Amino acid sequence: MTRDCDITGRTGELAAQPQLTIIPVTWKQACAFVEEHHRHHAGTRGCKWAVGVADETGLRGVALAGRPVSRHLDDGLTVEVNRTCTDGCPNANSALYGACWRVAAAMGYRRMITYTEAGESGASLRAAGMRKVRDLPARGSWADASVALKHLRDPAGAGNVARTLWDREAS
Repeated sequence: MTRDCDITGRTGELAAQPQLTIIPVTWKQACAFVEEHHRHHAGTRGCKWAVGVADETGLRGVALAGRPVSRHLDDGLTVEVNRTCTDGCPNANSALYGACWRVAAAMGYRRMITYTEAGESGASLRAAGMRKVRDLPARGSWADASVALKHLRDPAGAGNVARTLWDREAS
């Protein structure tokens, strides 16, 4: 269920934006929110941390951050935002990415990465200080790896998913 949080309804007049607050959430809470609201992904298998964003009506979104899926990027100083999910509340996604960067920087990470489907605007990522690194070609699924364990990770496959890599680095 998506709740409006930027218009009053009948008159179409803009209402004050809700006050968004970053809150701690557990991995289980974040995965449950993703299961309910994400259009095509489930929760993650684990994470280093999860954060939520809430307003006066309750939880509006979550982010899960963990080790980079690509072992080539897993240098111990890079963290990946593996999943974000909101109920459509404006600015919730960029608030989550910003919070993830603050946590990452406080923990000593030097780089934060994430991926979007090719063609997504990346507005919330740019608002959180991230930059587009490069477009990646389509491959079998989000879970495809360079090893022969693909069938264990995503037996159904998502099929031909082109991605865009984004990052933010410590200055």
